Amino acid sequence: MTSPSTTSPAPLPSTTAINLRRLIVLRNIVLAGQALAVWVAVFHLGMDLPRRPLVAVIAAMTLLNLVTWARMRLAWPVREAELFAQLLLDVAALTALLYFTGGSTNPFAPIYLLPLTLTAAALPGAYAWAMAVVTVTCYSLLLFVYAPLPPAASVHGDDFSRHVLGMWVGFVLSAGLIAYFAMKMANTLRERDQLLAQQREQELRHERILALGTLAAGAAHELGTPLSTMAVLIKDLGQEAVPREKLGILRAQIKRCKEILSTLSAAAGQARAEGGRRLPVDEYLDEIMESWRVVRPSVNCRCRYEGTRPGPEILTEQTLGQAIMNILNNAADASPNDVEVNARWDGRELLLEVCDRGAGLTPAVAANAGREPFFTTKGPGEGLGLGLYLSRATVQRLGGTVQLLDRAGGGACCRLILPLAPLLVAPVT
Repeated sequence: MTSPSTTSPAPLPSTTAINLRRLIVLRNIVLAGQALAVWVAVFHLGMDLPRRPLVAVIAAMTLLNLVTWARMRLAWPVREAELFAQLLLDVAALTALLYFTGGSTNPFAPIYLLPLTLTAAALPGAYAWAMAVVTVTCYSLLLFVYAPLPPAASVHGDDFSRHVLGMWVGFVLSAGLIAYFAMKMANTLRERDQLLAQQREQELRHERILALGTLAAGAAHELGTPLSTMAVLIKDLGQEAVPREKLGILRAQIKRCKEILSTLSAAAGQARAEGGRRLPVDEYLDEIMESWRVVRPSVNCRCRYEGTRPGPEILTEQTLGQAIMNILNNAADASPNDVEVNARWDGRELLLEVCDRGAGLTPAVAANAGREPFFTTKGPGEGLGLGLYLSRATVQRLGGTVQLLDRAGGGACCRLILPLAPLLVAPVT
């Protein structure tokens, strides 16, 4: 059999890994631009460029990009040194291409600013200074050591004008790529900040739930004595002129309180009671409804189930049962004369709706109910505002969701959607 798994947030990808993915995309764009520039220079302008070394450099960087893309699919963490090494390889490839195409006289030489900008934006200052030294050194060497750029054979006109046009194209390309990377990096940082804030909020919610569990265990201990005293007093009242029907109801309620406290004491801190029973989901719901009707006998409740009979067999989850009863109690408090329970299930999911004909959802209730502890619309002494909050936390722990919806014709519906996989029982062989 399987046990319910506590859902935990997926680990956040490191900023360095995200930036390496961005670099793969940018490198593809740059390689495509370089290949296009070589093609135009050779076949359109008729320039006698050394094709083999140029094609070899572009092919090598394409292969590096494929290897890097495959490496990103592995579980290895991406270190800052690896990202810096990738950028150094880009500088080396650019230097080789510029060497064979005029060195510093090539109008695309300012593209050196691209890896320098990426390093400064994505890595610590030491890497940025190191990249500045490397790029300045390579550019300076290309002032003196390079293969001269051959003249264009098929185009007549002012060579200087074409050089200026090439510089403009190089500037536009560099500016566009730098702006793209900076925008994506800023979006990545904002997304990470948002995810971190959500995780901190979830951790705070778990701390609150742990505190409530501690309080519940303490309440179970403290309430045991007065309930025992009340049970003794009821025995004494049985000898007086008190209607038996009322005494029976009082005894049943005290017995129910003791059962609840025993469950709290025995199952506090456990995700599932030890030795849980195997039950089809429809029988499990029937059992919950029967227990709830004992506590709320005067409530008019209609139930409707849709699904295969018997339903998928699950291992009974004590906290889930209590969560459903909390939702039922909220509906009964809102409209004791009209509560409707609709359940639908298949082999993968249970959908449970508990609807009432109460006052419905105000904007404040829709925004806070179940999301903030101690939020309640009931009067003083009528509720603590914890039932729906704990129910939502329990269902989310099991991978499900709880939604509050307006009901057609007035009132509200609480919709519980729960995947059954964490609760399913493996077939006995």
